[in-house]
Amino acid sequence: MAETKARIKNGFHRGLLEELEKRGGEKHKFNMGIQRYIGTNKPCYSLSASSRKEILRKWFLDHQNLTFGEYRDLLLSLAQGESHEEVSLVGALLGAFPKFRRLLEPEILHNFLEGTEGWAEVDSIAQSNFTAREILGDWERWKKVILELSENSNVHKRRASLVILTLPVREVRDERLADLAFQLIEKLKGEKDILITKAVSWLLRDMIKNFREEVEGYLEERRNTLPAIARREVKRKLETGRK
Repeated sequence: MAETKARIKNGFHRGLLEELEKRGGEKHKFNMGIQRYIGTNKPCYSLSASSRKEILRKWFLDHQNLTFGEYRDLLLSLAQGESHEEVSLVGALLGAFPKFRRLLEPEILHNFLEGTEGWAEVDSIAQSNFTAREILGDWERWKKVILELSENSNVHKRRASLVILTLPVREVRDERLADLAFQLIEKLKGEKDILITKAVSWLLRDMIKNFREEVEGYLEERRNTLPAIARREVKRKLETGRK
């Protein structure tokens, strides 16, 4: 582990890694069941949820004078981390520093997502971090980046393009969001990878809050081409209101 830390140039990253080691012990490979569940081959630390929260709480308190440049550099460094927890910390820090997050250029998502593996790492970064206000406030730039992600050869980036919109479509009714969401779904609905089929279902279900009629119409028109899991889950959500 000393060699790993020595390769990390960012001091904040090294400090967080030391805390992971201290509280979680040596990193190790998941057993096959857990590894298959979250979809990553990265090693992880035996770290409880409460320990992870405590690490972040203490770090926030100790770094209240963090600058935007330091924040941005830390996220880029963590995104290249060897362990599952390091990559997941990118998402935690995006959520914890909204003032700084809003200053990040949308294009940086390409860097954050480059090394992600599995739904847990993708969703920690893309889910519920970027609000409708942020995305609509710089719409053309965000739209361009999201479309680029949807066309990327990396399936994890394609999943992220769908997941990014799950929060904004719940927050506001804006036709730009709905149009982009349907465009992405139409483009990706034919893929068989569960990373995509589940994300298609997720986005459609979250659209029901503000775009119910549009989702009902889309489900009827595309019932023969949507993934079976999406048809089933969206129909259940429409009928019961439950996930």
